[in-house]
Amino acid sequence: MSNSRIYLDNAATSWPKPNSVYDAVDHYQRSCGVPYGRGGYKAAAEVGRTIDQLRVQIASLVKAKHASNVLFTYSGTDSLNLGIHGIVRAGDHVVTSLAEHNSVLRPLRYLEATHNVEVTRVAVNECGIVNPGDVIDAIRPNTRLVVAIHASNVTGAIYDLAPIGQFCQRSSQPPFFLVDAAQSIGHIPVDVAQLGCDMLAAPGHKGLLGPTGTGVLYVSDRAYEELQPYRQGGTGTQSETDEQPTEPPARFESGNHNVPGLVGLAAGIEYIQQTGLSSIRKHEIHLMTHLRERLQAIPHVSCFGPASASACVGVLSFNVANIAPQDIASILDSTLTVQCRAGLHCAAMIHKAMGTFAIGGTVRLSVGPYSTVEQLDAVADLLEQLG
Repeated sequence: MSNSRIYLDNAATSWPKPNSVYDAVDHYQRSCGVPYGRGGYKAAAEVGRTIDQLRVQIASLVKAKHASNVLFTYSGTDSLNLGIHGIVRAGDHVVTSLAEHNSVLRPLRYLEATHNVEVTRVAVNECGIVNPGDVIDAIRPNTRLVVAIHASNVTGAIYDLAPIGQFCQRSSQPPFFLVDAAQSIGHIPVDVAQLGCDMLAAPGHKGLLGPTGTGVLYVSDRAYEELQPYRQGGTGTQSETDEQPTEPPARFESGNHNVPGLVGLAAGIEYIQQTGLSSIRKHEIHLMTHLRERLQAIPHVSCFGPASASACVGVLSFNVANIAPQDIASILDSTLTVQCRAGLHCAAMIHKAMGTFAIGGTVRLSVGPYSTVEQLDAVADLLEQLG
């Protein structure tokens, strides 16, 4: 595929990856290729050390106390499903918001239909912002789980979740608090203690710059006591019994790991650590400030989300007057090979609140570490001509 394309769909998956990610995956596939936790020979031990060190890397990134608090999954959606299905029991009450991705809303809708679970969905305002006080007000003594997105995949808005976590921790019957960090991790500092969360779910292929097929779930010691696995099988440990191991992480990681993906994820996180999250964030804010200034200066373009780049991650949604968002994306692709996403972004409820549902959503541009001002200017220049 041509590298002349302008890739602005990093909220879907980051591209390009750092060269070290490609090199790590290629080296593993060509020179190693052995599974994790399944052999005693040297190559298996080397893979074991790499994956175990990756747990340490992730624990350090989210300020977890122990590497054992990190589980590997196969996607952010997989992580959210484990956190939701593993904690919620029949008849429980769950609080979430209408800002959430379908990877939260659909599992909860399923539990409503099949397990008599009651779900309170907190409204967002016309800008797509969730008031943390409204979430807190929805929590009851019998609330089992609170689920909240850290940054919107539609507007990029960073939500203030700390008050929710603090309230949960202070409650006499504290509910578990699950944070969806799909759009925040790798972009802004993520501190599980500061957020006050019991679980934090994230994909490996977005802000963490790893390959697809990778995900992580941080689980606190308290949540481990209640979390149930929804998959059982071989773990490479305790093979003498057909009973599932009781200790994490093996209890929750049945089946072969996606080792090529995890090796690449380790390289992606190492790139973030070497570059510095603050430098990555500074670049992102610079790009988003420039992009919003350019688009807001175009009379027939309407932008959504926070006005300040410091209040959002590298995501901006917009529409062009009298042209459907899908048509705008098609024009951008056919004219400049701009790759972005138009539509409802698996988050229809927030579009209903913003008034963009009826027209098919918005056009979403999302930047990454390798995005440039020149690319954004090319997009803005073309949009100016559409008036």
